[in-house]
Amino acid sequence: MEENNKAGKIKLTSCFVAIGLILTVVAVSTDHWAFLRPRLEKSNTTCEEAHFGLWRLCTKRTFMTAVDPDGGGCGITTFPGEYNCTYFKHFTSGEEAEVFQITTQKEYSISAAAIAIISVGFMILGTFCTLLSFSKKLDYFLKPAGMFFIFSGLCIIISVEVMRQSVKRMIDSKETIWIQYEYSWSFACACAAFVILFLGGITLLLISLPRMPQNPWETCMDAPPEH
Repeated sequence: MEENNKAGKIKLTSCFVAIGLILTVVAVSTDHWAFLRPRLEKSNTTCEEAHFGLWRLCTKRTFMTAVDPDGGGCGITTFPGEYNCTYFKHFTSGEEAEVFQITTQKEYSISAAAIAIISVGFMILGTFCTLLSFSKKLDYFLKPAGMFFIFSGLCIIISVEVMRQSVKRMIDSKETIWIQYEYSWSFACACAAFVILFLGGITLLLISLPRMPQNPWETCMDAPPEH
């Protein structure tokens, strides 16, 4: 009965952690971590907005016919505009990279992407250990599985913080046109993944701990008699 309860807890926690795994993959693979907007004060001009993730930057240029009264970005436009996505040139020289990548994004993007890849690596190791732990003879894999998921969650939140600093540096830079920003759904997925992976890892560690006797007399009764 006890083994069945433990197996049920492992399966339930694994389903919970699986949500964090999906959110991590979505966050790492999409480019909607932050939206960037210029502040425009006159109409009949070109407005350029952007959004980016760990791997690429997407920009949209539209001709603005009226200013947004709330200052939330491009106002009234006459056509959809020009949409373009470019991958960050992590390994190019400064002369070959764009000014945007040199001054605001390149170093941060490399760090955030590398840490995110490490998070995915820990996540894969944790998943592998969890699958092995379903066997009764290999349930000792629960402890490393929990540790791997905790490490994965910590890595993804560090990547989030690096990207947050990247956005801050980008907005503060005088060499970029974007002065307004907001974090988007990829950023939210990464934050949610951290919470789920961290809590799921701790839960697996608690499940892996040896069972404490409900009655202190159980320990005495189970002890072999002395000769």
